[in-house]
Amino acid sequence: MQTKSEKKQRLLLDGVLLLDKPVGLSSNDALIKAKRLLNAKKAGHTGTLDPFATGLLPLCFGEATKFSQDLLEADKTYETVVHLGVKTSTADTEGEVLERCEVAVTPEQIEAVLERFRGEIDQVPPMHSALKRDGKPLYEYARQGITLERQARRVTIHALEMLGYEAPYLRLRVTCSKGTYIRVLGEDIGAALGCGAHLQALRRTQVGNLTLDGCVTLEQLAETDENLRTGILAPVDALLSSFPAVSLPEELAKRFLHGQRLALGKEPVELPDDWQGRVRVYALDGGRLLGTALLQAYGVLAPERLVAAVSPG
Repeated sequence: MQTKSEKKQRLLLDGVLLLDKPVGLSSNDALIKAKRLLNAKKAGHTGTLDPFATGLLPLCFGEATKFSQDLLEADKTYETVVHLGVKTSTADTEGEVLERCEVAVTPEQIEAVLERFRGEIDQVPPMHSALKRDGKPLYEYARQGITLERQARRVTIHALEMLGYEAPYLRLRVTCSKGTYIRVLGEDIGAALGCGAHLQALRRTQVGNLTLDGCVTLEQLAETDENLRTGILAPVDALLSSFPAVSLPEELAKRFLHGQRLALGKEPVELPDDWQGRVRVYALDGGRLLGTALLQAYGVLAPERLVAAVSPG
């Protein structure tokens, strides 16, 4: 039997694992399994997927955890199967059937209803969610049979596309803003069609600029040679690819890492044309990621999140 001193020392890994989460596993359980397989010391996820959902779950390790909030704020894309004619208590397959209704809608009627859900819409969060009231998640109240009043929230449906329809199953692709509940969207579409609905399946295909390309399953990770697993991690700046890059020469890089604001107007740095906003910052010598910053008027660079020396993946 191994003593504590004989157990493997946890590794200080820095990077991003693009995990294809399986059905039936919570995001936290998936994180724990991946962290154990990589023998990693520090890890976190970038927003949860329901246990019944599958697909892209970016997991952050080490220095990458500093930027996990950026993916929480990012737009997401999902593909889903909406089961028309059956309403459940959770708006998905895990709840009890509350109502059944005959489905007699045409693709043309569906398309007309979908148009009403494109753009900015108000959405009432479901009781079966992790939103908290008085320090307790709403799903705990729901499990006790308690329904609380919830305020509608404004979300944005950037794209809503019908991929196929074979009654009673409607396949959709949705690109939406943070805070959007696809379960609620499916249920609301069913209500607008007059037949009710719940989600039969849900798969996340994109978070920000990250896609399922390069994703691995827990099984694939486990089957990879233990010494090669860390090579599967994407670099820390995979989370920042949507931001323009600024490269600093050595002296400015040192000042940046000390948290100093830099006036770059006349300095020999690579700057995006006329850009103001968030940027990712690199050392010109070697291209090492230094962190993120706000590029302000007159070329002022204000450090935001700094990165320690990143461990090799």
